[in-house]
Amino acid sequence: MRQSPIPGTHGRVRPLTLHGDPALHTPCAEVTDFGPELARLVEDLFATMYAAQGVGLAANQIGVPLRVFVYDCPDDEDVRHVGHVINPRPTATDGVVIRGPEGCLSLPGLEAGTERYDHAVVEGFTVTGEPVTVHGTGFFARCLQHECDHLEGRIYADQLSGWRHRRLMRQVAKASWRRMG
Repeated sequence: MRQSPIPGTHGRVRPLTLHGDPALHTPCAEVTDFGPELARLVEDLFATMYAAQGVGLAANQIGVPLRVFVYDCPDDEDVRHVGHVINPRPTATDGVVIRGPEGCLSLPGLEAGTERYDHAVVEGFTVTGEPVTVHGTGFFARCLQHECDHLEGRIYADQLSGWRHRRLMRQVAKASWRRMG
């Protein structure tokens, strides 16, 4: 039986910031106010992530330049991890570097083989200001690194080089969502 409400049920689905928007390449500001607006932002992030069928979402992906992300992501043992981190700080990325498929809600429908460590630890705070430490392995470690990168103004395409980067950029140029708006 669940002890807490399902995240995002009181949130509003917001439009996603897509590749090409400068917000995705601008480092986010630290959160200083842990009040009701932050709680609403976290709910909106969950609602938007679920609506877009993602496993993680950073605040700048909905146009809010604050250091906040949410996740609902399995690890390689299929254990589900659900939560959020305010002002996250990666404290460990180690283990084996694995190149695996990585996508992003800001580059919908695209993915590329991206190198990430298979272990990550992120420290930060909950929406109420309590300290939190999140440990991730496998796919969940990839998610944590991906979301922390967003808050630093980086996207997974920035991790790529050579033909992988060129191929992804060709796909971005042809993507239907690039021609909208």
